[in-house]
Amino acid sequence: MTTEVEIVGQDRPAPEEVAPPPAGLVERAWGNLRAGNLGVLPLAVGLVFIVVFFSFKATNFFTAGNFINIVVQMAGTTMLAYGVVFVLLLGEIDLSISYVAGIGALTVAILQNPGSPARFLGVELSSHELNGLVAMVVAVLACAVIGLLQGTVVAKVGVPSFVVTLGGFLIWQGVILHRLEVPGSIIIQDRWINYTANYTFSHFAGWLIAGIITGLYALGTLGGVIGKRRAGIAVQDRTLVILKVIGVAIASFGTVAICNHVVIQGTTLGLPLPGVIIVVFLVALTYLAKRTMFGRHVYAVGGNAEAARRAGINVSRIRILVFIISSSMAAVGGIILAANVNSVDLNFGGGTLLLNSIAAAVIGGTSLFGGRGEVWSAFIGAAVIATVSNGLNTAGYSSGTIYIVTGIILLLAVTLDTIGRRLQVRAGR
Repeated sequence: MTTEVEIVGQDRPAPEEVAPPPAGLVERAWGNLRAGNLGVLPLAVGLVFIVVFFSFKATNFFTAGNFINIVVQMAGTTMLAYGVVFVLLLGEIDLSISYVAGIGALTVAILQNPGSPARFLGVELSSHELNGLVAMVVAVLACAVIGLLQGTVVAKVGVPSFVVTLGGFLIWQGVILHRLEVPGSIIIQDRWINYTANYTFSHFAGWLIAGIITGLYALGTLGGVIGKRRAGIAVQDRTLVILKVIGVAIASFGTVAICNHVVIQGTTLGLPLPGVIIVVFLVALTYLAKRTMFGRHVYAVGGNAEAARRAGINVSRIRILVFIISSSMAAVGGIILAANVNSVDLNFGGGTLLLNSIAAAVIGGTSLFGGRGEVWSAFIGAAVIATVSNGLNTAGYSSGTIYIVTGIILLLAVTLDTIGRRLQVRAGR
């Protein structure tokens, strides 16, 4: 009997736990949808619908030449929207970016302008024109100082960012009006500055750039997969990874193919430089946000500033740096916008630039509540706004209609964001 008891009570090796198979692509998509993680799906569907609608509504919309127009038109706004993403990730706002962009444009216009000595913000400038590349660097640094000042007031003094940047909106608008009151406008003659909006690559250079972008993305994706396997983290869906690489390849080479077929007044164009600038800053800022300690701290502060402070994160420094990034990107966008019209006038920075820049980030999926969003979402949002605006103009609609449609899209985006957050709370995410 004792023997039987020992046999029955004998320790047996526990069966190995079998990890559940990774959910399929459809199951994961359905789970994310139910949990409110809508991602880029609504925006992608909306963009396709917009393109199809205007293709039937306007005969000149679905053409290669108009495609280049959209890329050039959205470049400046996209740069501002990239900076807005970082500010919104903290749950802050920057209302000064449109006229900070104007300061950047005004700075390069003054520095490249030959003629008599000029004074800018009380500083005597050289009477000799400055090289456009140097002028652009100086302009970005000048706007970075503006971001430093505004960010310091927000982070150190504790004044709400809405108030600080609204004051900056008025101050920098006043500076532009004061400086341009007499000449009315300054013509940009430097070729390097104008290249940022008007230069197109040769056909071979376009194909080479497409190959480099595809290759770098494939290598980066492969490196991420290898890194996960070395860390013992399972790759949930290899098919999705392969599809992403194929999608980037199609987008890169397809864009170059379209641009290489544009002929205007007997001149064959190619890939526009503004499109390359958009991609370069997209990659660089995405890396900054996702792969660096600074980026992780930005998300942490945006999610819960007090918890981030207790974890040892210098919250004030993060806020200041984010406002520096926002103003610097505004300067880049301002330079591109000025180069597109080859001048800077009294109205530069006004109009819908501010609203479109913020709307691009929000429409792309960046949360107004902080802690959630990505840089590439600003690119998608800017593409939607530029496509809608271009399509309505091409179809002959009035400016009032463009404002109404853009406002509706923005309202729908914020509504989806709010609903998504509630669903995520219910799902415990």
